[in-house]
Amino acid sequence: MSAQQNKMSILTNGIIKENPVLRLVLGTCPTLAVTTAAFNGLGMGVAATFVLICSNMVVSALRKVIPDKVRLPAYITIIAAFVTIVQMLVKAYAQDLYSALGVFLPLIVVNCVILGRAEMFASKHNVVESALDGLGMGIGFTLTLLLMSAIREILGAGTLFGMTVIPESIDRISIMTTPPGGFLTFGILMALVVYVETKLGQSKKRAIGCEGCPSSGTCQSKGACN
Repeated sequence: MSAQQNKMSILTNGIIKENPVLRLVLGTCPTLAVTTAAFNGLGMGVAATFVLICSNMVVSALRKVIPDKVRLPAYITIIAAFVTIVQMLVKAYAQDLYSALGVFLPLIVVNCVILGRAEMFASKHNVVESALDGLGMGIGFTLTLLLMSAIREILGAGTLFGMTVIPESIDRISIMTTPPGGFLTFGILMALVVYVETKLGQSKKRAIGCEGCPSSGTCQSKGACN
């Protein structure tokens, strides 16, 4: 595989093959919480993408400097710095989005998608590849949030980005704007992904144990999690 093809593979990996939400089942808390409206889903996705790209690049640049014993606290500190920047920018220029996302904006610090990519990818690859990985994962995360929030907003409120798309004469499915509606939409999309995987012959076994652990490569007590 050429260098160009490798970079393209890294970029597209997070969009389809290893979508962080629908394939890796990461970041489900903000996915379920903020997808009641398309504007919120898009805003959260863009914010997380910015943090993903920037934190991946910094972690990659410092991967040979950060001691292995303190790598996770160091990653969290780096991520927290960029989350703080995003939080201040959103509060200054998008007050409505800041109010809508609430506590879930600062909680990007502990988003499993971001910490997982820092541990699994950025700490082992160069800056350019890490940036592409962050961009691809961010796009996949954003598209999933946007799809979920669009479905829930259209069916639950009859609007999309605040604009009416379903006439007032048609009843809304109000449960779609509640937590059960979020779980229902999430489950249907995951089932659809599994169905498509099966039809295309690309289904894969999802291991539980050390094989699926992000820290399996550096763990000092392999087998303890089984």
